[in-house]
Amino acid sequence: MYSFSSLCYTAPGGPNVPPMENNTEMREFILLGLTSAPQLQLPLFILFTVVYLITLVGNLGMITLILLDSRLHTPMYFFLNNLSLVDFCYSSTVTPKVMAGLLMEDKVISYNACAAQMFFFVLLATVESYLLTAMAYDRYAAVCQPLHYPTIMTTRVCAYLAICCYILGFLTAAIDIGDMFCLSFCVNVIHHFFCDIPAVMTLACSDKHLNELIIFLISSFNIFLALLVILVSYLFIFTTILKTHSGEGYQKALFTCASHLMAVSIFYGTVIIMYLQPSSNRSMDTDKISSVFYTMVIPMLNPMVYSLRNKEVKSAFKKVVEKAKYSLGLVF
Repeated sequence: MYSFSSLCYTAPGGPNVPPMENNTEMREFILLGLTSAPQLQLPLFILFTVVYLITLVGNLGMITLILLDSRLHTPMYFFLNNLSLVDFCYSSTVTPKVMAGLLMEDKVISYNACAAQMFFFVLLATVESYLLTAMAYDRYAAVCQPLHYPTIMTTRVCAYLAICCYILGFLTAAIDIGDMFCLSFCVNVIHHFFCDIPAVMTLACSDKHLNELIIFLISSFNIFLALLVILVSYLFIFTTILKTHSGEGYQKALFTCASHLMAVSIFYGTVIIMYLQPSSNRSMDTDKISSVFYTMVIPMLNPMVYSLRNKEVKSAFKKVVEKAKYSLGLVF
């Protein structure tokens, strides 16, 4: 989900960075990281460790609650379960390497590891985008077609929608990585803290205009298709809500959509801020700051958004805690 034509800049590294004749000779890349200031390394490591732990506990906890509580075995929580799994993997693709770079100054990443990191980052970001889209359709069916909802969102339909999300993510990642790593690279210093496509693309010394165009078209298709489905779904949802004369029905419909709408706003708001701003306003330093939010903060926020605003999740959590207390009481 990237636009590259506006992100070209002179690759860092200076005269001390040896030129690479082609990508077959490239064995490793050097990630410059978030900052070169020594006094910030430890505080940032502690901060990202806390963020990562909260992300792991939040997303794995959400998955556990949904699996254990039969009341949460519904289409909405099926997609939320997948979203939590994707967020867990999404954060784990980037954060551990960043933490290693801050603590041990391990800034080297092999050519294959860079390609793998980029592949899973694109795959999981695309899957998350389409999962949010499937959840919007689910909310549309729940609010606009409540009587037919059980027949619309069957187990088979939910499974097909989830499988389609993963297939689209895999195809997007495969095409992007194949398009990216057929290029020849001039230098191996990446002005970023992970192998993000725009940062790696700038290292190419071969003609990359067609590669940029292909990735731009695929990214635009994914973004606008997902946003179109979400916006149309919520257009019907809000139209239905406005026609609801019952105050209780009005509040229930809003409550049903509030958490998902907040998650969509956070995800796509960040995408738009990062990738659709004018090229004159861009710099890799600001991109790195934005990427921290995109790769680390959003996976941490999603389980909070759904748990803090959801009575069913809170009830399931209390039920699990009570069972745990009872079990501990029997043991001791």
